[in-house]
Amino acid sequence: MRLARLPLSPLTAQRFRTRALTLLALLAPPTTGGALLGALLAPSAQAAQPLLGSVQLTFTPDERTTYLNGTPTQWLAPPRLLGGRTMLALRETAALLGQSLPGSGTQVQFSRLSIDTRTNTAALAGAAQPAGTVATVGGVVYVSARTLADALNANLTTDDGRTFTLTALRDGGNPLSPQARFSTDKNVYAPGERVVYTEYPFDPDGADITARKWTGRQEVYFQPGTYTVGLTVTNSRGLQSQAFTRTIRVEGTPVDTPLTYALRYAQPGDAFPDPQILNYPSALATPVEGPSYPLLFSDSPEVPEQSGVLYQDSVAGRARLLGYHLNGLGRPARLYVMARNLEVRPIEVRTERLGETAPTRLESILGQVTLLEYFASGSGTTLTLAPGQAAAVYASPTLNPGSGVNVLQDLTTSGRVELTFLILEDSLPPTAQVAQQLPYLKPDGRHVRGTFPGAVRTLRVNLGALPTRIVIGDGQVDPALTGTDALTGQSVRLAGNYGVLYDLEVNGAAGTAVALSPRGGLYRGAMNIQDGPITQTIKLPRTGNALKPDEPVMLWRAQSDRLKIDFVPSSGSNLPISLVFYRTRGLSGDGGIIKTYQP
Repeated sequence: MRLARLPLSPLTAQRFRTRALTLLALLAPPTTGGALLGALLAPSAQAAQPLLGSVQLTFTPDERTTYLNGTPTQWLAPPRLLGGRTMLALRETAALLGQSLPGSGTQVQFSRLSIDTRTNTAALAGAAQPAGTVATVGGVVYVSARTLADALNANLTTDDGRTFTLTALRDGGNPLSPQARFSTDKNVYAPGERVVYTEYPFDPDGADITARKWTGRQEVYFQPGTYTVGLTVTNSRGLQSQAFTRTIRVEGTPVDTPLTYALRYAQPGDAFPDPQILNYPSALATPVEGPSYPLLFSDSPEVPEQSGVLYQDSVAGRARLLGYHLNGLGRPARLYVMARNLEVRPIEVRTERLGETAPTRLESILGQVTLLEYFASGSGTTLTLAPGQAAAVYASPTLNPGSGVNVLQDLTTSGRVELTFLILEDSLPPTAQVAQQLPYLKPDGRHVRGTFPGAVRTLRVNLGALPTRIVIGDGQVDPALTGTDALTGQSVRLAGNYGVLYDLEVNGAAGTAVALSPRGGLYRGAMNIQDGPITQTIKLPRTGNALKPDEPVMLWRAQSDRLKIDFVPSSGSNLPISLVFYRTRGLSGDGGIIKTYQP
């Protein structure tokens, strides 16, 4: 029985054309025709999941135009009349019908048909086929259309003896393989309009879907055109699905630019383009009185080559410690911070906050992980020290040669203590007796150590015209702290204000978005946000590094009029940075509509 030809929608027709072209590209030998086909295919095209029970191919010998489920397409190797038989190009026909061609060398399997392309012979379910069933012309293997139909249990019909229609069932596939599935909220989008993807892959036996691989997927397309998106999934047994694709069209009037789209949809930690960012005016950040306590900073010598005292000073009350060192001893070592009671009475040393990264050879992650730990930490341990007693308030993991440590620690003491940063080879115990016998290591002349008053910089900003920038760590608009190296008595300058906590309060923030723009090079860090009742630490950027000033990283969209940002410049990263504020209310495009569904 011949199946009636069903009219297809343009979208369905495009799916079949994409499937046919892609499979043909995969199956075709490296001939001129195969190269031509590769040029026709979009780079992201994948084999489409069949959507109908049957695939119908209508063709005429010696004519390039064929119809795949009613949609015209072009043969690379048209059908031929050879020895009185209507012959089809094997690989191209298999691709159009969605059939695989397993085998190796000259042995090829097409469903129930076994083909030897060297001898041009074939066997159907073990039965040898007549001579002339297989032929090779111009390097292309042709097989009788009737034999191909028989191999698939397909229906081959003709109305006029010249034009044929081959109707075959879709490939059943592997019944144990998972099935990839997804949909989009629309088929046609405007440039700059968000695409909402809904995934619904499944496994026939209920096994877990453990991996997903997308091709061509974007959350938004800014350029008009036709785009093919594919999904392949893998189950917990390691079986992979066939690729499932959908094709979408992008046309019409743009609803968003890359910048306005990011202001609507970018998540905290996402980068987005803004080529005008360096032209925005600076906002006035007004310093106000706030908590004042010292920062003890140890970063010189940054790579000590022997055990010794890296830095030492005394404090009473609250203090912040920042140590940043790489092990240059050539043997395993550890970094310690020792506290020694200088009072004639017992005192307490309490850790209020602590963040560390150790051990690692990747300098760029030292500061970011430390800040994330620092903001996440709460009140820690309390040590009670008798007069003259010393104990480690921080001890790093063992550091192999070349590995580094970054520690940021807030302490509160009930009396005066001496704080000593020590680097010790792993065989030495961190005792007061050992510390007294160690040399004081000389600064390396390139990095900084010292005690700096004012470990908190409290700033207030009232937003006016937007966009606007707040500059941090440039040494001019935001001056560097000055302090003293307690071991040499020399005055020192803390370029970049590493270890300084910026207590930034922004008023008039409701309806704005704030982003971080790196201005000195690579930056990886974290900030703590308080927006009304919400408190959240943001990793910046979410992945990789922030590198370019004109590619800021989204920090937050403010809901409250008063936004508080706690920021500590990240060790191992470059300064200065800018905090850029944008207006998000009344964005142009799409009538201000924002797609909120995120399946």
